[in-house]
Amino acid sequence: MNDAILLADGAVLGVFPASGEEDRTAAMLVLPGGGYARLAEHEGAPVARWLSGLGIAAFVLHYRVAPHRYAAPLLDARNALAHLRANADRLGIDAHRIGVLGFSAGGHLAGLLATDPSERPDAAVLAYPVASLLTLPHEGSVTNLLGPDPDPADLHDLSLEHRVDGDTPPTFLWHTADDASVSPMHSFLVAGALARHHVPFELHVYRTGGHGLGLAADHPAGAWTAACAAFLRDLGWC
Repeated sequence: MNDAILLADGAVLGVFPASGEEDRTAAMLVLPGGGYARLAEHEGAPVARWLSGLGIAAFVLHYRVAPHRYAAPLLDARNALAHLRANADRLGIDAHRIGVLGFSAGGHLAGLLATDPSERPDAAVLAYPVASLLTLPHEGSVTNLLGPDPDPADLHDLSLEHRVDGDTPPTFLWHTADDASVSPMHSFLVAGALARHHVPFELHVYRTGGHGLGLAADHPAGAWTAACAAFLRDLGWC
């Protein structure tokens, strides 16, 4: 990381410029997981360095978590996306090729951003996402985001399977079949919604690996990085 950008309300963007000589590269906003209680370091900088090696500029968002509640994390993600678009020329990135990549609870936040009524990213990558707050929910993430007694309407409205529409950007999802923390059903629910709305997507489910793998180096599920790179390459991003 060569620099950091301070956003409103204390959020910080870590900057990882793209390798190579291209003047206007694609960019990815990286959202680490951590159950809306913390931010997992292995889902931040190492992922950004991998993206940089693909020729994609990466920006790791240190967004607000508990004791902050909804909508603080989403406001941070919105502000980060708006900052990247508004400052694309200065940052050397293409304002029309800015995606979001999130892990676990960060995958939920990435999905919220990708289905937001306001400005959306141009692509989304959801890694073992906490997608639904209703079906097989990850209780820790729900409590940290909405408090101990959440409004049923919020549980519905913040479940990604109910937010996907025809304007959701192309999406790459991956999960492991034996994830005991966040069921792979979460990714299946999002994939089903994407299919119903005819949104281009890929879903990869790996036989084993559990939860929280990050780049999953030296693990069979680590094949996700090559698959994701191919997905982004097909979009003309690297």
